Amino acid sequence: MSTKKRSDRTDKVTTQTVVEMKQKGENISMLTAYDYTMAGILDEAGIDVILVGDSASNVMAGFDTTVPMTLEHMIYHTSCVVRGVSRALVIADLPFMSYQVTAKEALISAGRMMKEAGAHAVKLEGGKVISKTVKKIVDAGIPVMGHLGLTPQSIYKFGTYKVRAKEEEEAEQLLLDAKKLEKAGVFSIVLEKIPSPLAKRVTAELSIPTIGIGAGAHCDGQVLVTHDMLGLNKDFSPRFLRRYADLHTEMSDAVHQYIGDVKKGDFPNEQEQYN
Repeated sequence: MSTKKRSDRTDKVTTQTVVEMKQKGENISMLTAYDYTMAGILDEAGIDVILVGDSASNVMAGFDTTVPMTLEHMIYHTSCVVRGVSRALVIADLPFMSYQVTAKEALISAGRMMKEAGAHAVKLEGGKVISKTVKKIVDAGIPVMGHLGLTPQSIYKFGTYKVRAKEEEEAEQLLLDAKKLEKAGVFSIVLEKIPSPLAKRVTAELSIPTIGIGAGAHCDGQVLVTHDMLGLNKDFSPRFLRRYADLHTEMSDAVHQYIGDVKKGDFPNEQEQYN
């Protein structure tokens, strides 16, 4: 059971802020957003970090994987989110094949995300193989968040969404990758769907914060897809997901009521029209 403190901060969250939160033992809260309205709600509620994830491919565009997302898609979604935020740190995913070919191309992609979308940082998936790319981006003054464990952009390589790094060899490689990313300059790392004991070990051996999703309670923070957490995605029920609302049912009921009122002629009523 974690004994870390909850954040009650009201000042602007920066990449340095989240590093300091780890040092103070303060849990980091992170959720996804893809549009202005949702970003504003999360920001007003006090979320520390907003991730403009390439999970927009699933929850916004209806694709089965994150692979179809383009840099232009992500720039659009990120720019919408940034306009709705005044306090939270906004991190944008660099999508598949926008950073894997060359470090130069990756730097251009990251630069566009900062200049055109207004992101505060970018997130890249992968370990040692992208460490030089990460360093090049960081050296240019762009903050980078890493992502290890289950990396959805590599789903066709893995062939499954099952828990990663359960075997000792892969677990040791993940720890090495995490240290390599830290040395390359990332300010934090997402750990997705790995055993809790491994996440605890990685978190203890890094000076930068870890953000878990399906990685147990020992990470320095947690992230969920907002649409999942709010119960908008009715059929998605992984073990790590806790639903804090059932908006699918609430919205469906509201729509049914609206349809009924329109059909019966009860909407609009006398007070809802102009004379």
